[in-house]
Amino acid sequence: MSDLRKFLKATFIDLDDIKTDQMKGIEIPPIQKEVSGEITALPEVDINNIKNPDIFDCIKNRRSRRGFTDKAISLHGLSFLLWSTQGVARKLQDDKMTIRTVPSGGSRHPFETYLAVHRVDSLKPGIYRYLPMQHSLTFLFEDIDIQNKLIDGSLGQKFVGNCAVTFIWSAIPYRTEWRYSIASAKIILQDSGHLCQNLYLACEALGLGTCAIGAYDQKKIDELLHLDGEDEFTVYLAPVGVC
Repeated sequence: MSDLRKFLKATFIDLDDIKTDQMKGIEIPPIQKEVSGEITALPEVDINNIKNPDIFDCIKNRRSRRGFTDKAISLHGLSFLLWSTQGVARKLQDDKMTIRTVPSGGSRHPFETYLAVHRVDSLKPGIYRYLPMQHSLTFLFEDIDIQNKLIDGSLGQKFVGNCAVTFIWSAIPYRTEWRYSIASAKIILQDSGHLCQNLYLACEALGLGTCAIGAYDQKKIDELLHLDGEDEFTVYLAPVGVC
């Protein structure tokens, strides 16, 4: 078991002997995957759509919630959740780097946000990807059996599919490896916690529920999103719905 703990430990001192791709002058990797398909602009984030803006209450009341009704959530609500977890506050270096609503080691932000939309006002069901640079969604494809596939892929956890929308975060490790090489695994691990905690707090602010999911079948969820499982793969899931 001790060998499996190594990725949890800091290895920054070992970088003294490594010339990273950034140091070699290799071009910085794209901050966002290429855009394709039908684009839906998201509503501007507005505090007036937030049910509870009190941060003390949101932290105090934060819970993992697994029981969801069959009610839809609004597009304004989804917009707020996406902005809270990966929203761009500032673009830097000709849009090659960003400051976002969540921290990330070296501002590398190695994640892509996929959504399995089941019940969101104004959106047809299907798989979408969030475009943080434009604060928009791109529709990827429809799958009439998506809810059952999510339940199966999450090892039988029914609430992962029986919700309004399932957040699925993938990692593109090279975005972080470009700068941090062998120290990247720990940074990506920490960064994923930042974005999911923001989802929890944003859900509390909207009166919604969510539950972080780390137990899933890697191959099945990667295949569900058409990911190659090597240069991009699933790292986290979180169903969201009305409780």
